[in-house]
Amino acid sequence: MLEDVHAVIESAKARDDGRLAAAVQARVPGADQETVRQMSASALATIESIPALLVLADDEAQRLGVTRVVRPLLGYAVRYFVEPMDVVPEMTKGVAGLLDDAYLSLKILEHINQGPTPLFTWEFDSPLRFLRELLGPDVARQLDDRSIAALGEIKEQVTEVWSALARPA
Repeated sequence: MLEDVHAVIESAKARDDGRLAAAVQARVPGADQETVRQMSASALATIESIPALLVLADDEAQRLGVTRVVRPLLGYAVRYFVEPMDVVPEMTKGVAGLLDDAYLSLKILEHINQGPTPLFTWEFDSPLRFLRELLGPDVARQLDDRSIAALGEIKEQVTEVWSALARPA
């Protein structure tokens, strides 16, 4: 499935035609061209990092024995990336349409990392704050709700696995 995420990213990049820069300029109207260029490059780098982070999360989940919780959440993030109907569609927005996919994926990874045994030493606040700025608070709030809904779908497994991890050996 991660090949599909890569394919979506490459397809959006091929069709972007400056839409990411235009989206950045619209969200940060006072920004000069160099700032827009840098912010666009940072946004693209963040988007392109998602597949590697999903693989890392899966690898760490296997190592820690928590795939029962982590894999359904990773699957949710991957499905959101590859399904064409999402909050900001990449079919019409190019790479800017992947900002919501990246935000949701990072939000889910942040939730996973809040368990008793974090999978990452990676800091999620800065990239989430950056993407939230580019998406706007209304879109970010919708995605926050979706990430919480994803957790709710596996609530029982989360409780069982996290409780088992929290018990002293």
